[in-house]
Amino acid sequence: MAKKAQSTLLNMFLSLTIIAVVAAGLLALMSYVTKEPIAKSEKAKTEKATKAVLPEFDDLKHQEVNGMKCHIAYKDNKPSSVAIESSSENGFGGHLEIMYGFDMGTGDITGYSVLKTSETPGLGAKADKWFQKDSKGCVIGKNPGTSNLKVKKDGGEVDAISGSTITSRAFCEALDAAYKTFEQIEKE
Repeated sequence: MAKKAQSTLLNMFLSLTIIAVVAAGLLALMSYVTKEPIAKSEKAKTEKATKAVLPEFDDLKHQEVNGMKCHIAYKDNKPSSVAIESSSENGFGGHLEIMYGFDMGTGDITGYSVLKTSETPGLGAKADKWFQKDSKGCVIGKNPGTSNLKVKKDGGEVDAISGSTITSRAFCEALDAAYKTFEQIEKE
């Protein structure tokens, strides 16, 4: 009969070390295997959002301004609109990431798309539709430079999502940051 290994500090240390090395190796392998598909998925999501928030365009150029990813659309070899990825950490669920589209000629909002959210389903998660055209809190077609795009509770003109003022404030905060970046792009 085989002799049972004694429970010593050395045996416990070796056992835990082997388990930790195997677990770390499996995690590293999974990270390697999923890295490329995740990157492709993120790229496809960004492309889809860009097409959703901007009017028709011929070419698209990418650059980073103020730490934000900007996608400048060209129509007939002239910059016609820009999509800007903006975010706020002040949503009810924390991080809220949104892409906003702006018309280069007027500065009006051409569209928006929620890229990442951890807002409450049924409440803050309504942000993907609440501020769209023909919705109660519509911001499409408005110019942040001439309109007070804050929630009404804060003295602005945007109807907050019912029961989700914090998410609405985060949406407006991200919009303001995107517009400031748009103004900088417009100057260049």
